[in-house]
Amino acid sequence: MEAKSQSHERKTCPAETALKAISGRWKLFIWGELLTGVKRFGELQRSLNGITQKMLTQQLREMEEDGIIHREVYLQIPPKVEYSLTPLGESLKPIIDAMHEFGTQL
Repeated sequence: MEAKSQSHERKTCPAETALKAISGRWKLFIWGELLTGVKRFGELQRSLNGITQKMLTQQLREMEEDGIIHREVYLQIPPKVEYSLTPLGESLKPIIDAMHEFGTQL
Protein backbone atom coordinates (compact mmCIF):
# COMPACT_ATOMS: atom_id res chain seq x y z
CA MET A 1 0.00 0.00 0.00
CA GLU A 2 1.42 3.30 -1.06
CA ALA A 3 1.40 6.20 1.37
CA LYS A 4 0.25 9.41 -0.16
CA SER A 5 2.26 12.43 0.87
CA GLN A 6 0.07 15.41 1.45
CA SER A 7 1.45 18.86 1.22
CA HIS A 8 -0.20 21.11 3.75
CA GLU A 9 0.87 24.41 2.27
CA ARG A 10 -1.15 27.06 3.95
CA LYS A 11 -2.34 29.99 1.90
CA THR A 12 -1.81 33.32 3.54
CA CYS A 13 -4.92 35.38 4.04
CA PRO A 14 -4.53 39.04 2.99
CA ALA A 15 -5.95 40.14 6.35
CA GLU A 16 -3.31 38.05 8.12
CA THR A 17 -0.62 39.65 5.96
CA ALA A 18 -1.91 43.12 6.88
CA LEU A 19 -2.02 42.26 10.56
CA LYS A 20 1.54 40.95 10.43
CA ALA A 21 2.70 44.22 8.85
CA ILE A 22 1.40 46.29 11.77
CA SER A 23 1.98 43.84 14.59
CA GLY A 24 4.97 44.34 16.78
CA ARG A 25 5.37 46.07 20.11
CA TRP A 26 6.25 49.45 18.60
CA LYS A 27 4.95 49.55 15.02
CA LEU A 28 1.67 51.31 15.78
CA PHE A 29 3.49 53.87 17.92
CA ILE A 30 6.04 54.49 15.16
CA TRP A 31 3.23 54.77 12.63
CA GLY A 32 1.45 57.29 14.87
CA GLU A 33 4.58 59.41 15.18
CA LEU A 34 5.10 59.41 11.42
CA LEU A 35 1.46 60.28 10.83
CA THR A 36 2.32 63.80 12.02
CA GLY A 37 5.15 64.15 9.48
CA VAL A 38 8.74 63.32 8.63
CA LYS A 39 10.93 62.33 11.57
CA ARG A 40 14.60 61.59 12.08
CA PHE A 41 15.75 58.49 13.96
CA GLY A 42 16.65 60.44 17.11
CA GLU A 43 13.28 62.20 17.14
CA LEU A 44 11.49 58.86 16.96
CA GLN A 45 13.62 57.36 19.71
CA ARG A 46 12.99 60.33 22.02
CA SER A 47 9.26 60.31 21.39
CA LEU A 48 8.91 56.54 21.97
CA ASN A 49 9.74 56.30 25.65
CA GLY A 50 11.29 52.93 26.46
CA ILE A 51 12.25 51.74 22.97
CA THR A 52 15.84 50.63 22.48
CA GLN A 53 17.92 51.70 19.50
CA LYS A 54 18.11 48.07 18.35
CA MET A 55 14.33 47.58 18.54
CA LEU A 56 13.59 50.87 16.77
CA THR A 57 16.01 49.94 13.99
CA GLN A 58 14.44 46.48 13.64
CA GLN A 59 10.86 47.77 13.57
CA LEU A 60 11.74 50.52 11.07
CA ARG A 61 13.43 47.99 8.77
CA GLU A 62 10.40 45.69 8.87
CA MET A 63 8.05 48.57 8.15
CA GLU A 64 10.25 49.70 5.27
CA GLU A 65 10.33 46.16 3.83
CA ASP A 66 6.52 46.05 4.02
CA GLY A 67 6.27 49.37 2.17
CA ILE A 68 4.70 51.24 5.09
CA ILE A 69 7.49 53.76 5.57
CA HIS A 70 10.08 55.43 3.37
CA ARG A 71 13.68 55.86 4.52
CA GLU A 72 15.54 58.80 2.99
CA VAL A 73 19.31 58.90 3.47
CA TYR A 74 21.12 62.20 2.94
CA LEU A 75 24.79 61.82 2.10
CA GLN A 76 26.29 64.43 4.35
CA ILE A 77 28.43 64.58 7.45
CA PRO A 78 27.06 63.79 9.94
CA PRO A 79 24.72 61.39 8.13
CA LYS A 80 21.06 62.32 8.10
CA VAL A 81 18.23 59.80 7.76
CA GLU A 82 14.56 60.72 7.67
CA TYR A 83 11.52 58.48 7.88
CA SER A 84 8.05 59.16 6.52
CA LEU A 85 4.90 57.24 5.72
CA THR A 86 4.40 56.00 2.19
CA PRO A 87 0.97 56.29 0.56
CA LEU A 88 0.43 52.66 1.63
CA GLY A 89 1.34 53.61 5.21
CA GLU A 90 -1.03 56.57 5.10
CA SER A 91 -3.80 54.28 3.85
CA LEU A 92 -3.67 52.51 7.23
CA LYS A 93 -5.34 55.47 8.97
CA PRO A 94 -8.97 54.35 8.57
CA ILE A 95 -7.99 50.80 9.51
CA ILE A 96 -6.15 51.90 12.65
CA ASP A 97 -9.02 54.26 13.52
CA ALA A 98 -11.46 51.34 13.19
CA MET A 99 -9.21 49.16 15.36
CA HIS A 100 -9.06 51.94 17.94
CA GLU A 101 -12.84 52.20 17.96
CA PHE A 102 -13.16 48.43 18.24
CA GLY A 103 -10.72 48.43 21.17
CA THR A 104 -12.81 50.98 23.04
CA GLN A 105 -15.80 48.65 22.72
CA LEU A 106 -14.08 45.71 24.41
